[in-house]
Amino acid sequence: MADRYPTSVAYRQSTDGYNTYRIPAVVVTGAGTVLAFAEGRHTSAGDSGHIDLVLRRSSDGGATWGNLQVVATEPRRGTAGNPAPVVLGDGRIVLVYVRQGPTATEDKIRRGQVPAADGRRVFVQVSEDDGVTWSAPAEITGSVKRPEWRWYATAPGHAVELRQGSHAGRIVVPANHSLPPGGTDNGTEGKYNGGHSLLSDDGGKTWRIGYVDDNPDGYVNVNETTATELPGGRVYVNTRTDSTAPGTRADAYSSDGGQALELPFRPQAGLVGPVVEGSVLWCASPDVLLFSGPAAPDARASMTVRASDDLGVTWRTAHTVSGLPAAYSDLVRLDGGTVGLLFETGNFGPYESIVFRRIPLAELAA
Repeated sequence: MADRYPTSVAYRQSTDGYNTYRIPAVVVTGAGTVLAFAEGRHTSAGDSGHIDLVLRRSSDGGATWGNLQVVATEPRRGTAGNPAPVVLGDGRIVLVYVRQGPTATEDKIRRGQVPAADGRRVFVQVSEDDGVTWSAPAEITGSVKRPEWRWYATAPGHAVELRQGSHAGRIVVPANHSLPPGGTDNGTEGKYNGGHSLLSDDGGKTWRIGYVDDNPDGYVNVNETTATELPGGRVYVNTRTDSTAPGTRADAYSSDGGQALELPFRPQAGLVGPVVEGSVLWCASPDVLLFSGPAAPDARASMTVRASDDLGVTWRTAHTVSGLPAAYSDLVRLDGGTVGLLFETGNFGPYESIVFRRIPLAELAA
């Protein structure tokens, strides 16, 4: 990777007792500390089993990283993951995530073969000391998950606290779920994917469901979703989809703080890439909307930051990291002139490491 773009390794495969690190999320605290979250997967790179939610902190803008902290676990050595952190205006850091039992898998959950106690449950933890320590987990499943929903995942990637408009102060967490099947289907079919938002108007104390988009027509299958606040408080949401719609991305807007969508998710074929999670971030001065994700059309490779100068209608390539394997990512505004990108990559596979790159914002603007 080019020296002109400072890049550091936050997590490396087979270190600190974990087989693999996946699912990055990044925020910058009010004190300027960079918090890099990930899933620490004990025994394999797989999505289920014994997985902890871990954190590394950086006090020098992502150049170096402190010791690994375990932020959340599943008490029975199950899964804690899908981190969705957000830094509030009062300095607190709110972390929303999910847990599942040690024998549960996505396939079993989507088929309805897992009891509620082992299925996907939603929790919140809070830090009031810059991410050094965290509160005990508070479960919010009953407020944000409808009884019929099977699979459930928050984000992953940073959540949003709205700073403008009539809903300023609201926390918006994009999420996804699956519906029970109809006919002879078993529930694993993509058409049963759907998206929704979690909303809190009291700093993360209480939560409710906002928009829901889960029409099982197989056209747009809303899955892992990312959001950002546009000028005036409008919310832009972008999702992974594997469906009959053109491309592998879809997007939508909310003008009421994530409570409802202006229109259902529509295909965004201008963002070419594989079926994978992505991240969006609005940056003011210069005004530009950013999207990060692999740009290879049929492989998790070629991590790229793309930019939109018209609030997400059209997109252009702004910064290509490399042609190497790459997968999940998250964007953060580091300071007035710099954007940070936390992403999965490796020389021979996308899950060898999670690295952090600093990118001058001036290079991303038109």
